[in-house]
Amino acid sequence: MRAIVLESYGGPEVLTMREVPDPVPGPDEVVVRLAATAVNRADLLQVKGFYPGPPMPHEIPGMEFAGTIAVLGERVQDHAIGDQVMAIVGGGAYAEQVAVHERLLMPVPTNVGLPDAAAIPEVFITAYDAMVLQGGLTTGGWALVHAGGSGVGTAAIQLAGAIGARIVVTCSTGKVEACRTLGADVVVDRTTEDFVERTLEATEGVGVDMVLDVVGGDYVVRNLASTRVGGTIVQVGVLGGGEATVPVGTLLMKRIRWVGTTLRSRPIEAKIETSRRCAHDLLPLFDSGVLRPVIDRTYTLDEIADAHRHVATDANIGKVLVTVP
Repeated sequence: MRAIVLESYGGPEVLTMREVPDPVPGPDEVVVRLAATAVNRADLLQVKGFYPGPPMPHEIPGMEFAGTIAVLGERVQDHAIGDQVMAIVGGGAYAEQVAVHERLLMPVPTNVGLPDAAAIPEVFITAYDAMVLQGGLTTGGWALVHAGGSGVGTAAIQLAGAIGARIVVTCSTGKVEACRTLGADVVVDRTTEDFVERTLEATEGVGVDMVLDVVGGDYVVRNLASTRVGGTIVQVGVLGGGEATVPVGTLLMKRIRWVGTTLRSRPIEAKIETSRRCAHDLLPLFDSGVLRPVIDRTYTLDEIADAHRHVATDANIGKVLVTVP
């Protein structure tokens, strides 16, 4: 099969198409023939050598996919050849085929279909896990989500609306209108406005119930100021820097939970548990049209370097899809 292999680290130019052996499924795995994958910020970091994927014979990036089951492992009982499925994986999805544990698979929503379903797994699982499963957001609550125009941000806006919560998002000027159209209650232009001030204004001085932060850095202090007493901050990225000076007294006095989390490094059973919970709770909302993947633009696997360059500009609203011909 063809796959994008990392033979060195650097910029998009190191993404190299190679012929590699077809994957062979383990007893509890299936081989999926991909219709599409998608580009994530973690992929850009991996290409630079900062975020390695799991051990594999060839280092193939790619953390999510949608496609059709082509081969079954000997113990697989819940799936059949020809099933349309999607999933998150630790790596290997920049390829024509990928082997994956059968319990990680989610059915492709009928209202979305292939190839667009590849834009669902990473961002919707990340947002739902952070906001609801770890952040405790419920009906009537308030969330603050940074990078509202990103893939995770566009998923978070829709999820908040679906559960009856309210949401403040931050974004750059060019993404303000898109966030409003998706249903964000308050949109803060991070280039001209103070998100702490706008958040406290929206919540009548109380603060939000939870924060989903992909930025870190100097946002940390302001996140604490924006969170209510007893609230939760879920840290899912550090795009703005991994170091911060933290006012620990504020953390203590406001009894704030600060949770650090990633999906990629979790044990397989933890990934399975999260995937199955999200499938149970979210797939009906895709089938009914309440949720939908937001796709900025589409490339082919042969154009993967251009897809990475586009994501690196931070110009995309929602996901950048990569089809696998």
